[in-house]
Amino acid sequence: MDIAPLVLDSVTHLSDAAIGRVACCASHGGVYAAWYAARKGVAAAVLHDAGIGRDRAGIAGLDWMAAQGMPGATIGYRSARIGDGADMMARGLVSFVNAPAAALGIEPGMPCREAMARLAAARLPPASAVQPMGEARQELPGTATIRVFAIDSNGLVLPADAGRIVVTGSHGGLLGGRPETAVKAAVRAALYNDAGIGIDDAGISRLPALQARGIAGATVDCHSARIGEGMSSFEDGVISALNDRAVAMGGRIGQSARDFVAAMLEHAE
Repeated sequence: MDIAPLVLDSVTHLSDAAIGRVACCASHGGVYAAWYAARKGVAAAVLHDAGIGRDRAGIAGLDWMAAQGMPGATIGYRSARIGDGADMMARGLVSFVNAPAAALGIEPGMPCREAMARLAAARLPPASAVQPMGEARQELPGTATIRVFAIDSNGLVLPADAGRIVVTGSHGGLLGGRPETAVKAAVRAALYNDAGIGIDDAGISRLPALQARGIAGATVDCHSARIGEGMSSFEDGVISALNDRAVAMGGRIGQSARDFVAAMLEHAE
């Protein structure tokens, strides 16, 4: 079995080759990301704390992993870019750990690369089998011509979503800084969680990439809505940043996510 640590920009990039390995994944540290890592059989996971945010959703996966006996830690949003696994390894600092990780000597303030080395050296067993946990995709009120969907992950955007409005629970950061990862379809507008914005403004880096494609883009403040939950983005979110296209369509900072969506629907082309 290959025991070399994995370093990925997103937990969704884990494959079946991850079984029994420790993984540094630059996804938020919410429950779904933790579950996905366990589902792929990793032995331990280091995720990103995404600004911690409302109800501590950005690190909620740590308690979930602890309940499975799985070591987990998060990297602080002010120390490394969300969505960039290489940056987490290069300069990330541990912000939170669960009890199984603490028992292995992982502690806040430790460099990510050291935490990963300690986890790998422990030769941990693969995570136990977990029950299914589906991500939500829910249609919201739209118009006769424009449909709106709340989705928990940007990864659930479909080709059929072209021309629609998507309200996601995902962070607003590009994966590895690559513009093509902003969104998979030519949507009308896309809403994300700012993950605390963080170092290098990584939590809102999708917005310029969306602007370049003529897509209205915005983020909600991570303290207003739970990261990883599209419906929380819609029901609780308050706009923290947006691109010029979104401004031209009636978006503004401080607006509720509901009002942002209404503006995107009302704007005449």
